[in-house]
Amino acid sequence: MDVFARDYAGGRFVTFSGPHLAALAVLAAVVVGLAVGGRRLGEAGRRRVRWGIVVALWGTELSYHSWRLACGTWTPREMLPLHLCSVLVWLSGFLLLTRSRRLYELSYFWGLAGATQALVTPDIGPYGFPHYRFVQFFVTHGLIVATAVWFTAVEGFRPTWASLRRALTVLACYAVVVFGVNSGVGSNYLFLSRKPATKSLLDVLPGWPGYLPYLAGLAVVAFVLFYLPWAIRDAAAARRGPLTPGRRGRPGPSRPGATAAP
Repeated sequence: MDVFARDYAGGRFVTFSGPHLAALAVLAAVVVGLAVGGRRLGEAGRRRVRWGIVVALWGTELSYHSWRLACGTWTPREMLPLHLCSVLVWLSGFLLLTRSRRLYELSYFWGLAGATQALVTPDIGPYGFPHYRFVQFFVTHGLIVATAVWFTAVEGFRPTWASLRRALTVLACYAVVVFGVNSGVGSNYLFLSRKPATKSLLDVLPGWPGYLPYLAGLAVVAFVLFYLPWAIRDAAAARRGPLTPGRRGRPGPSRPGATAAP
């Protein structure tokens, strides 16, 4: 059984099968381990972890393009880095290298909402475990989530209402551009031209173009849900009032300048 074969003879990928659930469990353990372990590291150790994630993230993505080229299946209709998670591969890497607050905002909302949904309903065709595509998909998307969690739990960054609005605005503008690309080359980036061939959350929505407004609404709901813990925390802090010298607490991130801009 050739795990790099274009026409894979092994088992097909099945959503919520044993290998799928095992992959999700492993990724969850890795993300939690990075978040907990990273808080115990000094700056030099954190820098090494950030570089390690960049190498793994970009290396895995480049290997995927190489595999598609070797299989003769690389086409502009499918392989331009325009899907949300494809953009996040490169965006997350630059975030890890620069620690940019603006990039963090996109990583947090786009990454947690987009990559998490992709991990739950993967679009990887027939390639079940242990095919290369199965491993590459889960590693890449898992590292996108890990990057957002790392900067939140370890580096002390956090989102704000303003960053939520910016992330939505940038996403809406980006979707308009991608819709134009899809119209020009016949692609389906961001699934704006048709639903994915595999099972997804879009299956319960109307056909094209009726599902597009729902898609926009789902993005808003997902972003708000990922901001909700912070809104609750801020509301609780406001009720308690400002901290006094006799009260213990940590009203903000531990690293100066780390919060997303208000």
